[in-house]
Amino acid sequence: MPSLYDKLQSLQPARPARPAREGAPECLVVKTAYRHADIRESALGSQTLSLLSAGKMEGSFAPEDLLFLDTETTGLSHGAGTVAFLVGLGEVRDGQLHVTQMLMRDYAQETRMLKEIQGLLSRRRCLVTYNGASFDLPLLQGRMAMNRLREDFSGHAHVDLLHAARRVYKLRLGRCGLSRMEEALFGEPRAGDLPGSDIPKRYFDYLDTGDEGLLEDVLAHNRLDILSLARLFFRMAALHGEPLLATHPEDLLSLGIGYERQGRRERAEVCYRACTDKAVEGIARLRMAEMYRRSRRDREAAEAYESLRQGPAQSARVYIALAKLYEHRFRDPDRALEMARQGMLYCSERQGTGGQNEGEYRDLERRCLRLMRKVGNTRNEV
Repeated sequence: MPSLYDKLQSLQPARPARPAREGAPECLVVKTAYRHADIRESALGSQTLSLLSAGKMEGSFAPEDLLFLDTETTGLSHGAGTVAFLVGLGEVRDGQLHVTQMLMRDYAQETRMLKEIQGLLSRRRCLVTYNGASFDLPLLQGRMAMNRLREDFSGHAHVDLLHAARRVYKLRLGRCGLSRMEEALFGEPRAGDLPGSDIPKRYFDYLDTGDEGLLEDVLAHNRLDILSLARLFFRMAALHGEPLLATHPEDLLSLGIGYERQGRRERAEVCYRACTDKAVEGIARLRMAEMYRRSRRDREAAEAYESLRQGPAQSARVYIALAKLYEHRFRDPDRALEMARQGMLYCSERQGTGGQNEGEYRDLERRCLRLMRKVGNTRNEV
């Protein structure tokens, strides 16, 4: 009866493994160093890393503690036949980004390459990837298991910059692929780069022909990914340290929302107050009012909602919030009733313009009827 290991081995890639070519080193290893203004030597505070990782990381890190990782694979699935044939790793030393690329010239060299990666991982405290939590790390973990190597990535702190980038830039940019970040943030669209979708075929062509010239574009693509990953990390670390450095109002609003969701209300308030552009000001002021309300800063919440009610950012949501505040927090049913009535009028005036929300109108109507009874009972008692 076949063992579990035999079954796993049977799931190796459909392309059969062949002995390494005579005279070839175990793996192709390419080392490159970059000096760039975005690569910084200053320490990274615990608060900054906590913000970047959505609260998953604690403690301070030096740039030398980081390991930037990106893989090139034989496919885009998590299937057992998908192999990371090239792994790029970036380390910061002496203000430079040192990139080490390990590419297996044949499937038979996979175990050796994975062992080398293990050695580098053991010397670094924090991994930085782009979509690594969903793709790169599970893939490497599975390949190490297939090769009977022990490696548990849960022991490393990990920042997946794709999620951090989406929290800050999705409102403005929509798509947040790494090449999109390069173009939007650094003003450097890739020219002549090998598309990622062509990389597996290029590697298979190399295996068939042995022509290492076919790998040059693959290596260049991977190096660019590692460099962009490091630049984006330090750019975003600086932005989270000083959010008012944001040059686009949508990014500033997104930072505020991110801080609020992590319970960092003071930072969120700083961002919301700085959102003075018309495109985001109404949303920022509404979120700030609701943040005050949830924190039971009732007077500040009422003032913020009243300001919204009297300006272009008024909405049925604002009237409902004011009615709740005056009734339950300030014990003023008369004022609450007035807000409910004005809210109904606001909704009625917008009927037919596409702006009326029937659910909010019904909420205000029910609230108004109940408050009328409440106010009437109070007056009868008097």
